[in-house]
Amino acid sequence: MRAKNFVLPIIIALVAGAGYAAWMREHPASAEKKKPEEAVPATVATAERKDFPVYYDSLGNVQAWNTVTVRSRVDGEIDKVAFQEGQFVKAGDLLIQIDPRPFQATLDQAVAKKAQDEADLVNLKRDLDRFVNAGPLASTQQQIDTQRSAVKQQEALIAADAGAIDDAKVQLIYTTIRAPISGRMGFRLVDQGNIIHATDTGGVATIVQIEPIAVIFTEPEQKLLSILDQLKNGALQVAAYTPDGKRELGKGKLSLVDNQVDMTTGTIKLKGKFANADHVLWPGLSVSTRLLIRTEKNVVVIPDAAVQRGPEKLFAYVVRPDHRIEMRKLVVGEIQNGEAVIKSGVEPGERVVTSGYYRLAPGTLVDLTEQNDRKEKAAHATASDMTARPKRSSGEAE
Repeated sequence: MRAKNFVLPIIIALVAGAGYAAWMREHPASAEKKKPEEAVPATVATAERKDFPVYYDSLGNVQAWNTVTVRSRVDGEIDKVAFQEGQFVKAGDLLIQIDPRPFQATLDQAVAKKAQDEADLVNLKRDLDRFVNAGPLASTQQQIDTQRSAVKQQEALIAADAGAIDDAKVQLIYTTIRAPISGRMGFRLVDQGNIIHATDTGGVATIVQIEPIAVIFTEPEQKLLSILDQLKNGALQVAAYTPDGKRELGKGKLSLVDNQVDMTTGTIKLKGKFANADHVLWPGLSVSTRLLIRTEKNVVVIPDAAVQRGPEKLFAYVVRPDHRIEMRKLVVGEIQNGEAVIKSGVEPGERVVTSGYYRLAPGTLVDLTEQNDRKEKAAHATASDMTARPKRSSGEAE
């Protein structure tokens, strides 16, 4: 009797369980609640329409616009050194004064010699007049011709004296050495009291012109034609940066395209001219350069991180208004500075995914983080925090 009491509930439970299982198979949606779809986090950016500058980036070196090694043209003792090392001088400023007394003496001698020869010429001309006026009985034609020849020789001697005076004046001028160009002085190579010579190869100092200054850089020969085409519209702008590209050092104009391509490297040498009023650019400095070739007007631009490479074409993940992913094929133009020009595939205002691609597929629901708004959100949070702080009363100490 007791065994029957235990078996009956077990049988009932088994039958009920089998019936519930059959009902679950027939009504699965009603048996349990449907789980919500999980959104995949992704960072997006908004496509925008704007002007897009196209640059050619390269490396180069700064070069003085002019470099002059100042040398003496005469031999002599240095009386005065009138410049300081590293000083900025203007064209015509006094640099070196050489003892002028020997050269002044030479000039005085040349002037005196000319005066003496001029006096002799006067005497020779008087003798010639006497021979001519004396008539054929007192002088012969040969005497007259000889005297005329003596007068011409004396005139030639006076002309040589004038040349000697001019030479002596020039030598005297050379004792004062002045700056031939405006620029910055280098190391002083001579000291006061030394004897310098015109044959000294080292010179007395070097002047480099750094206003303006030049930047020499190269571009691949494949870019030469586009550079020449753009030069037809006017001078191209070029900017110089630190080698890491983080700091702009100056802006200038392209002043020269070399007259031949270097066949060993396949590059063309270019020269930019910079005003360099702040003297940031320095001769010999290594820089990175950015040559502005053209500016594409009113084009669609997205971050280049949004451009993906598929087996056939480039594509981007575009977020639809319902926050689901759509894959779009792209036609891409220039890509520079973290941005890409989109010729077709994305319209202005549409949002494209810039990170988190590995979990995405067409139709995936995404949880968006707007890349363009990160800085604005951070600034807004800071402003809200400042607003929430209680204001101090006018008498409260800071």
